Amino acid sequence: METRVTRLLGIEKPIIQGGMAWVAEYNLASAVSAAGGLGLIGAASAPADVVRDYIHKVKERTDKPFGVNVMLLSPYADEVAKVVAEEGVKVVTTGAGNPEKYMDMWKAAGVKVIPVVASVALARRMEKYGADAVVAEGMESGGHIGSQTTMTLVPQVVDAVSIPVIAAGGIGDGRGFAAAMMLGAEAVQIGTRFVVAKESIASQNYKDRVIKAKDIDSEVTGMSHGHPIRCLRNQMTREYLKLEKEGAPFEELEKLTLGSLRKAVMDGDVVHGTVMAGQIAGLISKEQTCQEIIDEILDEAEKLLKR
Repeated sequence: METRVTRLLGIEKPIIQGGMAWVAEYNLASAVSAAGGLGLIGAASAPADVVRDYIHKVKERTDKPFGVNVMLLSPYADEVAKVVAEEGVKVVTTGAGNPEKYMDMWKAAGVKVIPVVASVALARRMEKYGADAVVAEGMESGGHIGSQTTMTLVPQVVDAVSIPVIAAGGIGDGRGFAAAMMLGAEAVQIGTRFVVAKESIASQNYKDRVIKAKDIDSEVTGMSHGHPIRCLRNQMTREYLKLEKEGAPFEELEKLTLGSLRKAVMDGDVVHGTVMAGQIAGLISKEQTCQEIIDEILDEAEKLLKR
């Protein structure tokens, strides 16, 4: 399935793996790229030397294109941005901010720049400053979210910019992929389904929690202070939402979640940790390899699109 995105990135299949903190490291990124999609290393708040090491490890495992997701709020963002350029990474996606100050450096190094956007205004701005494509991410996604749904955001962004648009948020099977194509997207970015991939280092407890999730298990914390995060309900979210309702200050809420994502992903504490996952979790029922996930999504989508 060839699109402007597959040609731009030199990949076979228009599926990009989300740059999820703690989950998207070299094992997952290399497996997705080897399966024909675009794997991403999620730099999150990792120091530059850790990201450089991950890049080397992906290169050892596959010769296919891969990328790095740079979280612009990270204290190491400047150093990580330089590592991306120095190591000849083909693609960078960005989140939690505006990557304009790195654009010239990345462009000079031949890096394709794909910012994640949650509004038409930011999509237009990114195109103006030289972005090669944008990921239009709806609020159905896991982790940090915007305020518009994928169904409404993607076609508006498609109409607003001339660069390719990648749809994200609430996409986890062939039906979601086909719907995204109908909305005008030329690829999709998928996070939650890759969390439960066999190559994912997420704890088995984390994977099992996603697989067992029902349609009503997704909650959003942090709405009151402007930093909404979608995760699966547990004791931590109940405590957080209770404090939030009582008007607790941001600092008190922050203490409750400090290190909680690592606790869930690495330690398997899905009671007190943050189990970030999108609303699509209710549709995920099994653990598969990245190759199986990608092939199943595209097989289903092609049948639907032909129909």
